[in-house]
Amino acid sequence: MSSKIRTVLVSSQVVRPTQIFRTAVAETAAVEVVVIVVVVVVVVVVVVVVVVVVVVVVVVVVVIAAVTKIFVAVPEEETALVEVLEIVVVVVVVVVVVVVVVVVVVTVVVVVWVVHKCCIVVVVVVVVVIVVVEVIVVVLVVVVVVIVVLVVEVVVVVQVVVVVVVLAVVVVVIVVLVVVVVVVVVEVVEVVVVEVPAAAVVVVLAVVVVVVIVVLVVVVVVVVVVVVVVVVVVVVVVVVVLIVVYADGTLYVIKF
Repeated sequence: MSSKIRTVLVSSQVVRPTQIFRTAVAETAAVEVVVIVVVVVVVVVVVVVVVVVVVVVVVVVVVIAAVTKIFVAVPEEETALVEVLEIVVVVVVVVVVVVVVVVVVVTVVVVVWVVHKCCIVVVVVVVVVIVVVEVIVVVLVVVVVVIVVLVVEVVVVVQVVVVVVVLAVVVVVIVVLVVVVVVVVVEVVEVVVVEVPAAAVVVVLAVVVVVVIVVLVVVVVVVVVVVVVVVVVVVVVVVVVLIVVYADGTLYVIKF
């Protein structure tokens, strides 16, 4: 009986080298396919997110410009309120710079972590996605500034605040989104894809793509809602809060 057991054990351990090589190649190809498809989906949807944000920001600027042109009367004298709001603008810009620095640091940390933990393909993909996002954000800033100058003819403090805040929110959301997607891809590649047969990779790939698309759609909705809320708040501040009653009874909304 023991001889039979030995025979079974020996025969079960006989595996051809070509079979091992083919299995390894299939698993590697499956991992590369998953990474490439997920990255393509992420890049496409990130571009869609940025386009949506550009459109919303342009609408924000035009709405604020229309509100300031229709409802604003410009008093000749400087007021203390203007000086206070100028200080507020400086503080907001400083905060935005700090946020951008933090985002860059987080991005670097994530890239280093991915380099340490994952393959070179994912690292290259992460770097490319981050560079594309940063270039798009720079183009977004230029477009918004040009629209502000053309529509309003002067850069209004409130509009500068709105644009800076919106751009900061966009940068943070997109970079955090990229970080989340990178972590998900790494975990899927290391935990799921390598452990399952090559035939099941299609199912895993479909699930990953669906999850990524759902997350990005939710992010688009959140960004649009945040921008709309900012527009409403700014319009209320411009039209209601900044109305000043002068000694002669005239109502002014101070234009900055």
